Amino acid sequence: MLKGCVSNAGPGQALIRFLMASQWHSLVSQKLFLARTLLDSATDGSSQPVREAIVQGSIELMLRARALLLIMVADFYQHKDANPGELDQLAALIGEDRPEISMLEQLQQDTNSWWSGLDQLAHSLSRPAAKRKTVSADNIIAVSAEAGPDRSTATLNSMATAMKAFADTVAERHNEW
Repeated sequence: MLKGCVSNAGPGQALIRFLMASQWHSLVSQKLFLARTLLDSATDGSSQPVREAIVQGSIELMLRARALLLIMVADFYQHKDANPGELDQLAALIGEDRPEISMLEQLQQDTNSWWSGLDQLAHSLSRPAAKRKTVSADNIIAVSAEAGPDRSTATLNSMATAMKAFADTVAERHNEW
C-alpha cells in the first residue's frame, strides 16, 4: 500500500495514493457505486417485482456501506480489527471527542439526513408489509396509502451521493495526516 509514501510524483500519483490509502474507503465507495448502478437500471418499463428488487437491493447495499463506514473510521484510528456495528460502539472504541463521532451523531439526530433515512429504510425492510384493508359488504371504502420512508429512486440516489461525500471527506481528512 502506498499510504505514507513520499515521492516527487505529480498530481495524478497523489490521487492514486489517496485512493489506495484506505481499502475500507474503497469498499464503502464500491457498495455505494453498486447501489447507484442498481438504481440507474430501474426503468419505467420494469415489472413491479424487478423494481422492488432494485429498490431493496440498493437499500441493502447502502446499509452495508454504512456499516463499513463505521469500520473505516475505526481503521483510521488504528483499530484495525474492530467491527463496530453501531455508532455508540464506534464512539466507545475511538472516543466520543472525535470529529467523526460528532458529525455522525448530528446526522443521526437530523431526521432529514441520509443516516436517519437509512434507519427508517432498515426498519421498514425488517417488518412485514402492513395488512391492507379490503372493501367489506357494508360498502366501506378502503383507502390505501403507502406509509413509510421515501423509497423513490431520486431519494435513494441522493442518499448514496451524500454518503459518498461523507466517506470521501473523512478519508481525505485522515489521508492528510
